[in-house]
Amino acid sequence: MSVTDRDIVSALQAGLPLVAEPYAAVAADLGLPEDALLTRLEEMQARGVIRRIAVAPNHFRLGMVANGMTVWDVEDARVAELGTRVGALPFVTHSYERPRALPDWPYNLFAMVHGTTRDEVEAKRGQIAEILGTASRASDVLYSTRILKKTGLRLRRKGPTCSD
Repeated sequence: MSVTDRDIVSALQAGLPLVAEPYAAVAADLGLPEDALLTRLEEMQARGVIRRIAVAPNHFRLGMVANGMTVWDVEDARVAELGTRVGALPFVTHSYERPRALPDWPYNLFAMVHGTTRDEVEAKRGQIAEILGTASRASDVLYSTRILKKTGLRLRRKGPTCSD
């Protein structure tokens, strides 16, 4: 990664500034034209250096205080297909397959659901159960008790490590 790319990641890792033209402001702080910043961001994304730039809302402040990670024991042969269907539901914020930790943890499909009440989350969990049908042998829901600060990788600015 070039020094400029590292500087861009460092400048963006805490989030975009809350101004009318955030990329222009970041570019100005870095001494770059805005189009050069955007091009470098696209290139870093294409190379896999940056996975995505996205909003990370605080669900609690949005009134979504019942947050449940639904977990499912799904037939291995169908977990990818069914996980894709579950992940496409409008109320599932993320869905993924994880290995089981037998004998204590039989679940291999996870789907995060948010709601204003636990009853709402349970109703959404019921919709997931309908999709999974008999392919799901067991399930549970783990409710959040507090919100954890989520951050990505944080780079420290140490000076040049490679040239542009």
